[in-house]
Amino acid sequence: MPVAFSFKAATTVKDPAMRKLLLDRNENQYGPSPVCYEILYKANLEELSLYSRDFTRGVKGELSERLSTSLGIPEDRILLSYGSEDMLKQVIHCYVQRGETLLLPRQSWWYYKAIVNETGGQKVEYSLHERKGEFVYDGSEIMRLYDEHTPRVILLASPNNPTGNSIDPQDLAEVVAHCDSSVIVLDEAYYGFSGNSHDHVKDTLNTNSRVVALRTFSKYYALAGLRIGYACVGEELSHLITYSARYLGYNRLSEKIACAALGDEKYYRSIARRMREDKALYYRELASLEGFAPFLSDANFLLVRYPVRLKHVLHEGLQRRNIEIRFLDDPGLEDCMRITIGTREQNTLVLSVLHEIVRGHVWATTHAEPVKP
Repeated sequence: MPVAFSFKAATTVKDPAMRKLLLDRNENQYGPSPVCYEILYKANLEELSLYSRDFTRGVKGELSERLSTSLGIPEDRILLSYGSEDMLKQVIHCYVQRGETLLLPRQSWWYYKAIVNETGGQKVEYSLHERKGEFVYDGSEIMRLYDEHTPRVILLASPNNPTGNSIDPQDLAEVVAHCDSSVIVLDEAYYGFSGNSHDHVKDTLNTNSRVVALRTFSKYYALAGLRIGYACVGEELSHLITYSARYLGYNRLSEKIACAALGDEKYYRSIARRMREDKALYYRELASLEGFAPFLSDANFLLVRYPVRLKHVLHEGLQRRNIEIRFLDDPGLEDCMRITIGTREQNTLVLSVLHEIVRGHVWATTHAEPVKP
């Protein structure tokens, strides 16, 4: 059922004292499941002051044990981390030495390039291509570059930030099967918003034992402030398992909260469904603005192309209304902005403001007094 839309909401953001609406870093504005708060309320002295003793049961922690069961992957190949950012950095530092090559998407998170710069590695980039209102991976291009450069690590982001697209399962299967001498990092930080199953992770690791699949509780589970991430690791990557080992265990309270989140899929599926409805609202309303083109997204954000001549007008107009979105300056995306999908109220507000800014600019342009000779 289509979501109703009204431009009247724009009048509610003109109070300069209003708290800034942060839709620039893809945080989940709905917040975590109520069961996560229960863990905080019931936190006790033991959880705060004593190290974990889970090693006595032969596991790293209750979270890795829980993930092992749900994903069907042995617990010793589930690695916990300080967000997926931490595990990503561990993988690159572990496997990309000075002079070695990382193959990565050109239109992607800036942090990928920053990490490989730290190691002294080299970057080879492949493109994501625009086709019929979305970006897509080209598996044949990735495999060609693999044959040409023999990269130590190949990075695939699905969904990819900032383009929002996932890699086609057939392309993923072909790349994973073909590029068997590289460590393949499948960054799935934004996984879950499209309602997909987890089955592909186990299947992918079974196809290629040199795959690392990265996940986080920051986005889908709305726990960015707790910095909880994990990786599922192929059998051949025992060096990474040793490299990432934590002798004293992990944050016990964070583990309990993450386990609680895993236990309330009904809540998170409901939020993801609302976000999909609101993305449809964004697609419809932004497409009605001349020169605006929203791209299809599997994540909790949208990439939107807009008339670049309006960049200053849009940026200033949103800033005046205390709304923060991300204006990109990446090569090829200089005329694009990325908007985090917020709550229903927030999304309606952003659309109202964008319409208001564009209408105001058009009016000002058409009613401008001609310059006298």
